[in-house]
Amino acid sequence: MSGTESFLLTLLVIFTVPYLVWRLLRLERIAPLAVVQIIVGVLLGPGILGRFAPSIYEGVFTVGSVTAITSIASWAVMIFVFLAGCELELNEAWAQRRDVATTAVLALVAPLVLGLCAALLMLHWGEQWGGERGAPWQVALGTGMACAVTALPFLVLLMQQLEILRADFGQRILRYASLDDLAIWGVLAVILLDWQRLAWQLGFVLLFACVAPLYRKLMLALAEQDRWPLALLWLLACGFGSDLAGLHFMVGAFAAGAVSERSWFNTERFDHFRDSVLLMMMPVYFLSTGIKINWHMSGITILGAALLLLVASVGGKLLGVGLAARVLGWPKGDALAVGFLLQTKALIMIVFANVLLDKAIISVDLFAALLLMAVASTALTIPLARPALKARMALAAE
Repeated sequence: MSGTESFLLTLLVIFTVPYLVWRLLRLERIAPLAVVQIIVGVLLGPGILGRFAPSIYEGVFTVGSVTAITSIASWAVMIFVFLAGCELELNEAWAQRRDVATTAVLALVAPLVLGLCAALLMLHWGEQWGGERGAPWQVALGTGMACAVTALPFLVLLMQQLEILRADFGQRILRYASLDDLAIWGVLAVILLDWQRLAWQLGFVLLFACVAPLYRKLMLALAEQDRWPLALLWLLACGFGSDLAGLHFMVGAFAAGAVSERSWFNTERFDHFRDSVLLMMMPVYFLSTGIKINWHMSGITILGAALLLLVASVGGKLLGVGLAARVLGWPKGDALAVGFLLQTKALIMIVFANVLLDKAIISVDLFAALLLMAVASTALTIPLARPALKARMALAAE
């Protein structure tokens, strides 16, 4: 086959197989399509399809097609992370600062601490969890933060499915997730600090701080139809600058979105754009993420690590939210509903772990364990949150 034919065949598999699995098994009420796309990506990767049907794997995922989809995946996830940054509602969070700060901090710190402990235990088992350039503190902090992540874009999609996104309760949960999302990228920047390139990294931060106010003024002066092209140019410039400085382009992509505002764009058009990116481009990212995993290590060991991280993640989030509910005096039923909804991790945690893998902070084995944990946590969100929301409504009606 020619390079074009190989590329189109790869895209055909990427878009067809996960959708058929999702629809034929009627999984739409249990998990978003993206979760199925990630799982199928793992199954179609070198560790499973490549091991049991190498001729099929090599025929579908040629070197040229994998290189092409990796490039598309990078651009797709940059856009999606930028949109996640735009979703931050810091003004609303400030208006409810006591409730938001208490809940966000406890919901972040509890799973972070438990994830740190799990990472230290895993490192005690063996050194295979750390990457070539990962110091133990970087591996532990990165793993702990991965356990604490809540994926803001996915949370929006799940709350749309549960029909609570525009309700007061849904907006309240978004405020908690927004603050945690901001903290996650700040911690990532700390993990990626390179003392040999510190001057470049500080230079990027200072330049960004100087240019961002000018960008905001220009965006406010433009009509909406001109804001979209400028926003994409801003995204590219920030991604290029942060990667050149050694901070990874994802840090720049999120920073570009964080200083942007969703209110600059028509809400319906913004949501449609996000959904279009999710439909047309993100499946490439999800599958390209899955095929990075090669089960060269014992699958039982990776599954055991993923289970340990899942317990730390889910248990830590419920513990943190439960403490916040007690401190703030929430009504009965709120803690479980909030705790289960904040479990969704899929996209942002996978991006976070991908950055750590790209920078050789963590190993492929730890990446595999984190990916499985993220998929399980996200898949559990709706089945756990739906009855918790019904119980909350019943308690409120009493």
